[in-house]
Amino acid sequence: MDKGGIVQMAKLVAFYSRADENYFGGSMKYIQIGNTEKAAKMIADMTGADLFKIEQKIPYAADYNTCIAQAKEDKQTGKRPEILNLPQDIDQYDEIYLGYPNYWGTMPMAVYTFLESYDFTGKKIHPFCTHEGSGLSNTESDIKKSAKGAVIEKGIAIHGSSVDQAKDVLERWIQK
Repeated sequence: MDKGGIVQMAKLVAFYSRADENYFGGSMKYIQIGNTEKAAKMIADMTGADLFKIEQKIPYAADYNTCIAQAKEDKQTGKRPEILNLPQDIDQYDEIYLGYPNYWGTMPMAVYTFLESYDFTGKKIHPFCTHEGSGLSNTESDIKKSAKGAVIEKGIAIHGSSVDQAKDVLERWIQK
């Protein structure tokens, strides 16, 4: 798009999200749409961004405890899970909203696979994460290490159990 000689590039919301059994404020609950996906869709609606769901070729187990054990092992071994339908390039995007749940103080390892697959030079990355008490943890610095050349903007952490009420908070964050 051209606005007075300035080329407007597109925005992308890339996110990793998990449905199935999840932890909600001390108890387990089965959900059909993951918390991060809900936040990602809100952000896409507010910004007009394209959506890309980061999906592992071999997904984690539906059972929460098995899932977190798998995620912990992947983190400890530095695994980079293969992603389904990885976009060929992201050159048309200048702003990327990157969403993920907080797994063991960082992002799921598939998010690292995504970040390490592209050159982010000159692109802005806006991190957003869902959690049940861990906040952003080290994720902003982890993104900076993996997304070489990107400008990492201040992220936002959203309690997964209150994501359905996060629209106003997300709007204020986007407008900053």
